[in-house]
Amino acid sequence: MGPALCLLSAACFGAMAIFGKFAYETGVTPATALLVRFTLAAVMLAVLLALRPGLRRTGTAPSRRAVVIALGLGAVGYATQAGLYFAALELMDASPLSLILYTYPVLVTVGAVLLGRDRLTPRRSAALAAASAGTLLVLLGTGGASFHPLGVLLGFGSAVTYTMYILVADTVVHELPPVVLTTLVMTGAAGAFGARALVTGGVDLGFRAAGWWWLACIAVVSTVLAVLAFFAGLRRTGPSAAAILSTFEPVVTTGLATLTLGESLTVAQLAGGVLVLASVAVLQTGQIIKSTSSTAVPPAPTSRMVPTSSSISRSSSVQRSGT
Repeated sequence: MGPALCLLSAACFGAMAIFGKFAYETGVTPATALLVRFTLAAVMLAVLLALRPGLRRTGTAPSRRAVVIALGLGAVGYATQAGLYFAALELMDASPLSLILYTYPVLVTVGAVLLGRDRLTPRRSAALAAASAGTLLVLLGTGGASFHPLGVLLGFGSAVTYTMYILVADTVVHELPPVVLTTLVMTGAAGAFGARALVTGGVDLGFRAAGWWWLACIAVVSTVLAVLAFFAGLRRTGPSAAAILSTFEPVVTTGLATLTLGESLTVAQLAGGVLVLASVAVLQTGQIIKSTSSTAVPPAPTSRMVPTSSSISRSSSVQRSGT
């Protein structure tokens, strides 16, 4: 059951780009999609916490600093990352964008090394080389895919922003229960997009009625269900296995984009995607080896949305989407 739940979570996160594409076709703007997504998700998760008090309990009361940082992570970090991702989704195909975003595990490793939180081992060097080569193939092997230069920059900006978000989250992730942390991040992001709507003159709701269906899919399926399924799978499989299973996410995005949007990847891009995913697998299997050879108690698991740099194998999304 655990692996199935992790794969379900990855599939839900992977479907978000497809839901976003369909929402755009009904006239939904990225700003509206993100405001509705984060608001609905924050409300649903808050209701869940009210109904399940056990999800918000820890051994010690969380500090005010941790709560403020979590809200800030949503308002600044995750809102920026999601904004860049959804803006890129308007300009380029979902398949290559998902592969560009999925370079973030390697970027987190590099960032952790530069910050002195980790060290560069031969395994991590190989992962970095594979991810770099894979990304280059994805960019160069455009073929017939709609590949927009600005979209590529926005996609990389999303990956870099998500990397910084993870490195900051690493400082508070152990102080808050996972669902509480995710709820605070969602609330902060919803507040940021709500404030943006007030400044820019309101929310654009002039889209077709079908747009509400796709927005609900983004919030319910690709956010709330994805996060909860990941937590449930994580408890049953352990962090390292859950993270490896989460690499199914870009595979789902690519498959669904081919089936529903008529997108396709060239042979070079497929090869690049394999290298990117292989680099993530190398990092995760390295963490498994490290975990099995250590007698220390592992850190508390985190959500796919809030992974840590010192234990990147515990993250999967988006998230996600990461998205």
